[in-house]
Amino acid sequence: MAALAAWLLLPASPSAAETAKPTPPLTIAAVMASPADAGADTLCQLRVDVANKGARIASELAFAVKVNGHDLPVYRNHLFMQRLDPGKTTSIRLFNFWTTETGRPTAADGKYRIEVTLLNAKWYDIALKDGVEDWTPRDPVPNLPVTATATVGK
Repeated sequence: MAALAAWLLLPASPSAAETAKPTPPLTIAAVMASPADAGADTLCQLRVDVANKGARIASELAFAVKVNGHDLPVYRNHLFMQRLDPGKTTSIRLFNFWTTETGRPTAADGKYRIEVTLLNAKWYDIALKDGVEDWTPRDPVPNLPVTATATVGK
């Protein structure tokens, strides 16, 4: 009887559904870098499409970007105040970058792998007050960061 009582007191193992990370309300739908055939010392334009599957406006976006595993430092202390409306996908132009720089050599295979991470964001209330938009920050968007990648090169 004591063995049965001890078994009943053991915590239940979590199910796969309980341990799975919840779906984030913001996702990176696409990473686009151009030109697609970029080589060494090429200036590339970078854009991301961010989908807001939440019920509120999001903004105050913090990104991290890597090219072939090397962080681009320009993103470290920068927030993008782009408005992401609920139920929509919004294209955001990020900073241009060079495929090669000091400390980031030419890729041996000619491919440049771009990794974009949306580190964090906040929900916002945006309302018109006397004809002026009033942006009020709210809670952080849950279940971030999210990451997506793209590859350019010859």
